Parts: sequence; structure tokens; C-alpha cells
Amino acid sequence: MPVSADGTGIGGCLLARFDGVEPPPWLLRWLDDGLAGVLLFAANLSSAEQTRSVVSQLRSHNPHVLIAVDEEGGIVTRVEAATGSSYPGNAALGAVDDPTLTRAVAESIGAMLAGLGISLNLAPVADLDGNPANPVIGVRSFGPDPARVAAHTAAFVTGLQANRVAACAKHFPGHGRAAADSHVTLPSVAATLPELLATDLVPFRAAIEAGVRSVMTGHVVFPAIDELPATLSRRLVTDVLRHELGFDGVIITDALGMAAIGDGPKTAWGAIRSMAAGADLICLPADEAAQQRARDTLAAAYYGGVVGQDRVAEAAARVRALADWAHPDPVAVPDPALGAAAARRAMLAEGATTPLRRPPYVLDAGGQMSARLGDSVASLLGLLRERLPGTEGIRLTGPGDLAGLEERIAAAAAGRTLVVVVRDAHLHDWQRELLQRSLAARPDARVVATGTTHDRALAGASYLGTRGGSRASLLAAANMLAGDPAA
Repeated sequence: MPVSADGTGIGGCLLARFDGVEPPPWLLRWLDDGLAGVLLFAANLSSAEQTRSVVSQLRSHNPHVLIAVDEEGGIVTRVEAATGSSYPGNAALGAVDDPTLTRAVAESIGAMLAGLGISLNLAPVADLDGNPANPVIGVRSFGPDPARVAAHTAAFVTGLQANRVAACAKHFPGHGRAAADSHVTLPSVAATLPELLATDLVPFRAAIEAGVRSVMTGHVVFPAIDELPATLSRRLVTDVLRHELGFDGVIITDALGMAAIGDGPKTAWGAIRSMAAGADLICLPADEAAQQRARDTLAAAYYGGVVGQDRVAEAAARVRALADWAHPDPVAVPDPALGAAAARRAMLAEGATTPLRRPPYVLDAGGQMSARLGDSVASLLGLLRERLPGTEGIRLTGPGDLAGLEERIAAAAAGRTLVVVVRDAHLHDWQRELLQRSLAARPDARVVATGTTHDRALAGASYLGTRGGSRASLLAAANMLAGDPAA
């Protein structure tokens, strides 16, 4: 077991993170002491060359360090955050329902990551799209059907891991039924264990059977099973995931700084309880002081017998075995054309689908699903300006942008086709109002939805659903509107 400077193996159970594009001295010292892993975010990555340099620097301090990212494809991308992902997300892949394609897309994503030296991808999302009111899963899910989600989860795991990049099925035992976002609160789901075994847990079982190397816990409480959220629940983490489902790989927590758990500079109770519950790799909060608090608190718990030495040794050994397996080795050159083809096949086009005859006016409210996800900055308005020079429009980000909407439509869109872009309008009052007022003024407006298709009933006769806001999906929509759907 790697032994930290304080004499424990705690460092071998921690997944840390840092600000900026250069690893700070404190992180390098932790790596020298046996830190298990570093989780990279978009702000840490400015280019492929810089990413490889950071990875090399981290590995020079600990050759066994896991280098992790969240590269789900779709709206959640770190490597391609500046432009938007070249690959559609799970909702699009699930709608196409071709597991061979899903495997190929995941293999291409894995090749991209392997080429950068990244060894652990916190993907795929194995949650069901089980609640249209869910504010954070939505297009990140392969869909609502357990069997379909299971097939695509297994395909994604297989494709990704072909590159010796470890996959991570998340968010066990399922975040899709929740009506709240665990980034901002603790969701509660009224489902029994038998219900979960028949539905939400089916994709996790498929991932395990496909050889997934890690599973991430979700910060969701299931009162019928345990009063604690899953991340802290020994009943779910050890009894169900480890014993009942037979998973023998690394169990990773979701970030403990999320509001559902609330670890920070003053408390690390989540870190202690998650390790005691059976987690192996603790995803630390973002703040440096909070990470130090977690490390110190876990060391004290180790010496105080709150977290047993055998438990720490077991967890660190699993993490080290994962690091020994994960030696990124691209099996092929990444192929973004796969993503473009999948995005085209996934679109739901109803009503007017003829090409635009002239550059349109665009009201684009299809922005981020959640700023806390750090999702893509790509926009349909920007892509249409590239595809149809002369396109005009405005980005809308909230209800304050609806002032004078009818006047803007009348003045700016006179003689032009009006394109209204929304994302999950069924979840947002102001986007529903945008649709209502826009369609009242222009019943011929073309609605493009960049989220799930749960908002189809709110649109008019013309509806184009991309099933995601990746660059690949938005470009597919722009090409269809411009009359070149095969571009």
C-alpha cells in the first residue's frame, strides 16, 4: 500500500484537483507522498500540448497516478470544452439505438483521451432518464428503458476501455428518478431496492458484466433503503454494489463538495463516512483548504480507529490495481466523423424541414443545461452564422431577456424565418414563455430543442430536436436548416 507522509495510506485513496493550468507545489508534494489521482477540468486544459505536459509533470512525481476527466461526450466535455464536443451525448446515442455505433464513439473518445495520457474517464452515465423534471441528468442518459440503457452502457464501457482508459459507470444506484440536482441540494427518491434492481440498477449490472473498472456513487438518498445518501450508505455501497451485484473494482465517490454532501474547509464528514461505507477513491472538493481538511480528517480517523486500517489498505490496493491496469494506449486515431454521423441520425425532425431560403433571425436560449456541469459553450446561433452568413440573432439567458420580445421579433425578423432555440423548456418557466410569445407572433417559427424531447408538446408545428447541445449535435441541426444535412 502506498504510504503517505503521515504514515497512513490515505493519499492512495484521494482524487484531488487544482486551479489553473500549472499544478501547484502542494499538489506535487502530495503526489510525491503517493496521491492516488488528479481530476482535470476544462480550466486546467488549454491545448493538447499543454495537457500532455501537465500529465507528464504529474506522472514525474508519481508514475502510478490516475489522471481523470469527465469526458462524457455531449454537453459534458473537458478536453473539447472551448469548442463543444465532437461527439453527441448519451441521449442521442440511445435514440439511434445502435450499440455498435455507441461502442465506436466511445472507442474514439477513449483514443482521444489515451493520446493525451489520460487514464480514467468518469463516464458513462448509466442513469435512466426516469423523470422529465430531473434538472441534471436528461440528455446525459441513454434513455428511460433499462434494457436499452444497459446495452449502450456496456457498449460505451467496452469501447472506452479498448484504449486502456478506465471507464466509470455513474451515478450508482441511479440519479435519473430525482427531481433535484445534487450539486445544489440532496435529492430524495422514493424507490425500494426491489424496484431499483428491476430498473435503475440494470445498467450498472450490465456495466459490471462488461468489465467496467470503476463505479461512481450518487449523492441521492433512498429512504426506503437507508436514511443516508448512497455515497455514505454502507447498505448500498457495500451490501448492494459490492456483494449483491458482485463489483470488485474501484468505487469512486461523486465530488464531496457538492451541496448534497457539503464537505468543505470546515468539515469532511462526508469523506469519513464514504470511506467507512466502502468507497475506495474519494473525489475531493475543489477548494485547496477543503482538500487539506479532508486529508487531515481522514488521517485522524485512521489513527482514531474511526476508519479502520484494513479498510484503507483494501481501498488503496484496489486503486493501485486500477492504476496498474490503466496504461492509455490508443487503438486508433480519434474519428470525429463518427460523432457527426451519430448526431445526424439522432435528430427528431417534425413539421417544416425544408431548407431556409435566406439567413434567419435566431432567438437562442439553448445554452447551458447547468453552469455547475461546465458544459459546452457551443451555440446554434454561432454555427448558423458560419453556415449561413448574414444570420442575425441574440443569445437569451434568462427571463430578463424577454423584455420587448415581440418588438424585437417584428423589427429584426421581418421577412426572415424565425428560429427559436430552447433547452428543456418544460423545466423553465421563462423558456415556456419564450415559446408561447414567439409562436403567437410567428406561428411559422421553427423551434430547435437542444435538450431532451420532453418539451415537444410546447413547440409548434415545426420541431427539430437535437437530443443534446454538443457541437456535433448543434452542427447537425445547423446543416439541416441550411439544406446540407449530410455535411
